[in-house]
Amino acid sequence: MYNLSDISTVKRLLEQGGFHFSKSLGQNFLIDGSVCPKMADEAVSDGETGVLEIGAGIGVLTSELSKRAEKVVSVELDARLLPILSKTLGEYDNIEIINEDILKVDLPELLKEKFGDRKVSVCANLPYYITSPVIMKLLESRLPIEKIVVMVQKEAADRICANVGDRESGALTAAVNYYSKAEKLFFVSKESFIPSPKVDSEVISLRLLKNPPVNPKDISVFGQVVKSAFAQRRKTAVNSLSAGLGIEKSVISDILKRLGFDENIRAERFTMTDFEKISDAVYEYRNKG
Repeated sequence: MYNLSDISTVKRLLEQGGFHFSKSLGQNFLIDGSVCPKMADEAVSDGETGVLEIGAGIGVLTSELSKRAEKVVSVELDARLLPILSKTLGEYDNIEIINEDILKVDLPELLKEKFGDRKVSVCANLPYYITSPVIMKLLESRLPIEKIVVMVQKEAADRICANVGDRESGALTAAVNYYSKAEKLFFVSKESFIPSPKVDSEVISLRLLKNPPVNPKDISVFGQVVKSAFAQRRKTAVNSLSAGLGIEKSVISDILKRLGFDENIRAERFTMTDFEKISDAVYEYRNKG
């Protein structure tokens, strides 16, 4: 058994495998032995749970998940890590590594094939550059998962877990709030990784909701309104919505005034209910007559 929290052991494994870190893949491997057990405890509700892991790295989180879950399927993009993982995870018989790009995988089919009727959680240490697209794919795919436990950069955690209507909120905040209940779990220092990144991280939990907090007439229009509103944060909502939705400023201005909003309001001031009202008004405008 390898001690994957020992930096000298990790370096030796990587050197033996001829592995060099890829900046383009945002690779920073955890070496803090206290972090992964806590993440695994949060992700796995009981011994019958299946876990989809995104990015195995050298297997430090994967091994902790396998000790708690019935089955772990880890989607790892970097084929160079496969020989190393065969060493570090060779003793576990409930782990399957899939060499694929998580953003290109057919997730509904993957979960059905690998987990069947098991309860499923998602767990990952997400590189910054894929944090938003991965979270959105997980949420928008309407997967049969109960919980997502991921480590992200602290700034991303602040944005994801903000209340819609707070200054830190953005399009991702609203999307996350629609599909799930977001919660910060614990802080992770940048010194917990090799190589050490420039910023600290935070582990967050997204518990999937059966019933969203709002019920817009058209979810696709709701998504368009949210994305458009935050696309040009320095501009007023009228300008951002007009540009993003391709609707005349005067029409957007009339909609906002009719709903009781100041014409100079900015997107970060809107609540989920506000976005619902605006998207319904946009939907009605597009479908009038």
